[in-house]
Amino acid sequence: MLAGEPYLAEDPELAADRARAELLSERFNTCPAGNPGERQTVLRELLGFLGEDAEIRAPLYVDYGYRISIGARTFVNFGATFLDVAKINIGADVQIGPGVQLLTPTHPLDPAQRRAKWEAGEPITIGDNAWLSGGVIVCPGVRIGENAVVGAGSVVTKDLPANVLAVGNPARIIREL
Repeated sequence: MLAGEPYLAEDPELAADRARAELLSERFNTCPAGNPGERQTVLRELLGFLGEDAEIRAPLYVDYGYRISIGARTFVNFGATFLDVAKINIGADVQIGPGVQLLTPTHPLDPAQRRAKWEAGEPITIGDNAWLSGGVIVCPGVRIGENAVVGAGSVVTKDLPANVLAVGNPARIIREL
């Protein structure tokens, strides 16, 4: 998994890592909003990196957590789903709307391999100062450039360069910023 090669999803070590993430996610998601210190402590234990003054609103859903890096002053709104079987790198000053999904897992097209629980992943990178509006889905292997804006409900299947506005399913660039 760490090298981006296919792996068995039912591997006991991975199952233990997912169980750890599930417990920490539950702690974060049920922590009282009036206790930001405890929330940050749990996030720092769950995530690979959490930048200074980053804010994440519960609920947050992850596979492993430790493969996620979130830059300084980034804001993640309610209901984010970050499936991190591959690395997810989110830059500084990023705005992520409610219900955004960052999905790194890939699955084989061959039905026998899927039945045998093989999967892989491709990393996602979100550049500094990007804005992903509510309900955006980012597919495996996508890079979104700095200052890019992705419109609500868009599905990003291919890389987006810096300084563009993209919308739709699949997301397409409608203008430069």
